[in-house]
Amino acid sequence: MTDTAPTPARSKTLKIDFVSDVVCPWCVVGLGGLETALERLEPEGIAADIAFQPFELNPQIAPEGENIVDHIGRKYGSTPEQSAANRAMIKARAAEVGFDMRMGPDSRIWNTFDAHRLLHWAHETAPDRQKALKHALFTAHFTENKNITDAGVLTQAAQDAGLDRAEAAEVLASGRYAQAVRQAEELWRSRGITSVPAVVVQDKYLISGGQPPEVFEQALRRIADEA
Repeated sequence: MTDTAPTPARSKTLKIDFVSDVVCPWCVVGLGGLETALERLEPEGIAADIAFQPFELNPQIAPEGENIVDHIGRKYGSTPEQSAANRAMIKARAAEVGFDMRMGPDSRIWNTFDAHRLLHWAHETAPDRQKALKHALFTAHFTENKNITDAGVLTQAAQDAGLDRAEAAEVLASGRYAQAVRQAEELWRSRGITSVPAVVVQDKYLISGGQPPEVFEQALRRIADEA
C-alpha cells in the first residue's frame, strides 16, 4: 500500500490588498505577521495573492526629510523618551517576525512617493517581484537607514528584488506611474482607509494594524471558510 499525503480540507487563494507606506514601522510588523500566518495556513490549502497598495503617511514632508524624534514629537506630541520607548517596542515586535529594525534617534523620515511609483511599476510588469521590492525598501529604510528618496537607493532596492535596475532608473527619471499612484491613493482613501497597515481581504474584509500572526491566522481561516 502506498502512503499518500492528506488532502487539505479547503483550497483557497485569497485576494489581499496590503495598503501601507514604506516608512511605516507597523507595516513591517503587519507584513511579517501576515506572512507568518500564511506559512502556517499553507498545509490547510489557504494561500494569498498579495498586492501592495500606496498610502503616504507624510505626503508634504520636505525633500530633505525630517529627524524621526522631531517628526514624532511634532506629529504626535511625543517626548524624546516616549519616542525611544516606542522604537524599542516596535523593534521587539519586528524581531518576533524576523525583521532587523535599527531605527535610532538620528534616523530620518522621508517622502515615499517615488518608492510607491516603483512598487506600482513592479506590480504592473513583474507582480511576482513586488513583495520582494517591498521587503527591500523596508530594509533600506529601517535596517540600513538609507535615504529612500535617493534614486540610487531605490534602484539598488529594485535590483535586490530581482528587477531590472536600468528600467527602474528610467521609471524614476520619467515620472511614470505618478498619476496611477495618486489615483490609487485616492481610491483607498475613498474606501475609508485613514491609517496603515490596512489589510483588505477579498475586497470586503478589513484587518487593521500591525497584528501578530495569530490574529491574521484566525481571520484568514474564517474568511477562507466563508469564501
